[in-house]
Amino acid sequence: MREYDMVLSSSHCVAKGVLTSPSAVHICYCHTPMRYVWDHYYTYFGNGKKGVIPRFLMPVIAHYLRIWDVASSNRVDYFVANSYHVANRIKKYYKRSAAVIYPPVDCSLYTPPESHREGDYYLIVSAFAPYKRIDIAVDAFERMGLPLIIIGSGQEEDQVRKMAKKHVQCIGWQSGESLKEYYRGCKALIFPGEEDFGIVPLEAQACGKPVIAFAKGGVLETVHGIYPHLDSSAETTQKHPETPTGVFFTKQTAESLVEAVRFFEDHKNLFNPLSIRKHAESFDRLTFKEKFKQYIEKLLC
Repeated sequence: MREYDMVLSSSHCVAKGVLTSPSAVHICYCHTPMRYVWDHYYTYFGNGKKGVIPRFLMPVIAHYLRIWDVASSNRVDYFVANSYHVANRIKKYYKRSAAVIYPPVDCSLYTPPESHREGDYYLIVSAFAPYKRIDIAVDAFERMGLPLIIIGSGQEEDQVRKMAKKHVQCIGWQSGESLKEYYRGCKALIFPGEEDFGIVPLEAQACGKPVIAFAKGGVLETVHGIYPHLDSSAETTQKHPETPTGVFFTKQTAESLVEAVRFFEDHKNLFNPLSIRKHAESFDRLTFKEKFKQYIEKLLC
């Protein structure tokens, strides 16, 4: 990259470490510091996981990856985070400040149906990675006896399929058009993991569908969620949005998710598909392009 005056890197791991010329401006759009050596290390490699790599090699490898991760962050001139959640982690691990520009959702592809229809199933769209906590959702929906469709695949797919019995169905990855129809046809999206940002909740909301999510991470910035366990007193009013787009559960457990789903089942009238769609439109691709363009122009002035 030594021939370029400006370099934009989109990094969740190593892209920020690109070598540029001394005079170049390097702007990194950071989706997360390397999650599997920082705050998700024990999710990936702890909890008594068996094997030579998790038990013996990874502690050594992770040590040197952390050193490299911090050192390579110094090659970046300006950080842009994809959420305030990530900006805080950049500050913690790299000791750097970051502007925040939210990633884009394709509101031209993900649209509500012409006439509103309530679905007859709940939906998860996710890679089967440890920190996604799909196991919580499978456990909860098998307990409740409610239908759950899971779209995706990954390293924990065998484990999830073994847990899925009568009420949970795993159907693998789907095309964009097919995914849109699943969004349109669901009651609500289930989002049990802690994400850096999380584009899936916005895709569902772009289709006019509410989100039931674990109240941590980027989803706090993309979903106007109701907390079922809170009353409507003055000190908690700010956690009861006038135009809610979802429901939050506060413990990463099947029991907490069950409580949130049952609340949603009893309060469906609180969620307006048009309001949910309008909220998602504020994250549209055109908005993202314009904000990034303005950010770069401001740096160059």
